[in-house]
Amino acid sequence: MTHGRGALTVLHLLLVWAAMTVTVPALGFGLLAAAWGGGAGAAVPLLVLVVPLAVGLLATTGVPVRTVVPLCGTAWRRFGWAAMVFVLGTLGVLGGLAAYSGGVGLGSAGTRIALTGVPYAVAAAFFVPGRWVRLGAAAVLAAGVVHGGFAGPARAEQHRHEAEAARYREREELLYLGTAPPGMRVSRATVGPGYFGVEYRPGREGGFAYVGLTVRPRLTPELRCPEPGEEGMTCTVVAHGEIRMVRELPAGERSVTLVRRHRDVEAEVTSQTLDEAGLRRLLDTLRPLSDAELERLMRDKVIDRGF
Repeated sequence: MTHGRGALTVLHLLLVWAAMTVTVPALGFGLLAAAWGGGAGAAVPLLVLVVPLAVGLLATTGVPVRTVVPLCGTAWRRFGWAAMVFVLGTLGVLGGLAAYSGGVGLGSAGTRIALTGVPYAVAAAFFVPGRWVRLGAAAVLAAGVVHGGFAGPARAEQHRHEAEAARYREREELLYLGTAPPGMRVSRATVGPGYFGVEYRPGREGGFAYVGLTVRPRLTPELRCPEPGEEGMTCTVVAHGEIRMVRELPAGERSVTLVRRHRDVEAEVTSQTLDEAGLRRLLDTLRPLSDAELERLMRDKVIDRGF
């Protein structure tokens, strides 16, 4: 391609990009406003009116290259060329909108507006005779597909994952985890506005066992039994300020609850199936929830936010 033809091609593609960068966002906002005010039916007349104008504007961008692009050689052929570029470019814009709605980052508002004209310029480049122009258009198209279909969604998913982890960490001072008793595992964890709750259940199906751990801010200057006490419950303050509560249940069963201060929080464990020694061992293993443990809870989908 000679220098003169190359300059015409660059001018042509810039004109296509500039024309569609101005026209397509304006068309999109107009359709949105019409649909908002009068429903989807109100947008149809605007679409019927504006699309031919956009195609006509595209056709004018083909005038400088009527000696370079065969399809732009005559007025009628330019309109056919413009219609094809408009359809192909609009498909590219719709693909970009789909990727953006899926969380793929496309930059600032100004950048996104500037990008609306790119699919039309790429489509126009495929009609320009010249291997390097078409290879360049194919490279841009491939880059867009990779970013919108693979790299972008993966990055967006990573950002969502990091944001979710940050939300769980908002009350990090409450995030403590104890080692699961033998044969049990964490079945659920809940991050509430003022507490962190963990449920431990058997690691295999069958049988019944349950231990609940709740970590919350200190409620009183010193640990003490609730007043008035519950009917059927005995409460005592044992060594080192630990509270032991036993509730008598039907059929001779009982529920044991231990409450202990741990740094600046209170940790409470309760169970009908695990004995006091097992509950104390769980309290002895309390530790701040690590990033790896939080990652595992999120991966296993056993952690959520409570209200």
